[in-house]
Amino acid sequence: MIVVLKPNIAKKEERAVLKEIRKLGYRPHVMRGVERTVIGAIGDERTHQTLETLVSWPQVESVTPIQKRYKLVSRDAHAANSTINVRGNVIGGKKFQVMAGPCSVESEKQLMSTAEAVAKAGATILRGGAFKPRTSPYEFQGLGERGLKLLDKARRETGLAVITELLSEQHAELVAEYADILQIGTRNAQNFQLLIAAAKTGKPVLLKRGLSMRIEEWLLAGEYVLANENCGLMFCERGVRTFETYTRNTLDLSTIPIIKQESHCPIVIDPSQGAGRADLVAAMCKGAVAMGADALLIEVHPNPAEAWSDGAQQVSLEAFRRLMNDLRPFIAAAGRE
Repeated sequence: MIVVLKPNIAKKEERAVLKEIRKLGYRPHVMRGVERTVIGAIGDERTHQTLETLVSWPQVESVTPIQKRYKLVSRDAHAANSTINVRGNVIGGKKFQVMAGPCSVESEKQLMSTAEAVAKAGATILRGGAFKPRTSPYEFQGLGERGLKLLDKARRETGLAVITELLSEQHAELVAEYADILQIGTRNAQNFQLLIAAAKTGKPVLLKRGLSMRIEEWLLAGEYVLANENCGLMFCERGVRTFETYTRNTLDLSTIPIIKQESHCPIVIDPSQGAGRADLVAAMCKGAVAMGADALLIEVHPNPAEAWSDGAQQVSLEAFRRLMNDLRPFIAAAGRE
């Protein structure tokens, strides 16, 4: 259930409400806004005593029952769009954000040249894989901590925030030390212990959709992040596996209005993984912006033909520069900056 408190109440009054919620068998999850404090009461409404009597309390504005399984990510829990501030870059706000960089961190020269180019073109967040999940154990697995240190160097020299993938619970604190956003990839989208570990670092979490994941499963996976006291959740559509072989995956842009309708969390689109083809990235980006996405996650490489991973889907530095210019009218038409 969702309990909304009246503005400007005393801490003592808030604590009394929290005590009553616990007494009735629910676990309270507090979300503080600019004007209102919202409490998500976690528990089975079918077996627990109702909290609707709390509406008679002078400090309570409203009580709303929620039957959806994903209670905290639901727009019923938080009607307004949530925003996530990452080093001054607000994801989900008025300004459209672009995250860009190589699929894998390969060397200092490769990463720095890419970071400088994407920053100059207008990106605000640098993406790059230090730990890489690969289908074959014989493929490049990433530079590990050395890659994280190179991402940190790029951040210091360009001012770009950093997003990188977290693969293991045991690396959670290490990756969080260097990254501003933790990415949970498609193969780990339902690795719930990893999601909990990521949430507990306190860093924003970008949750990619699993290869064959239904939208309800995706939303429920996101629930693990919010349920562990981390309000910095964003969803990322990166394509799903279908019978189609023309593209690597099928990028499902319909998730944009669906996530906007069902959840208050920002939605990010990864057109590189989504199509698996560099020649389709620009069109997919334009479609995503037009449909209301909050950000893009684009793979960029100084020489895609020589990339150590996924070269076919990475755009060149010059192609990225042209893409950023081409996106401006679409961003403006969507009412974003």
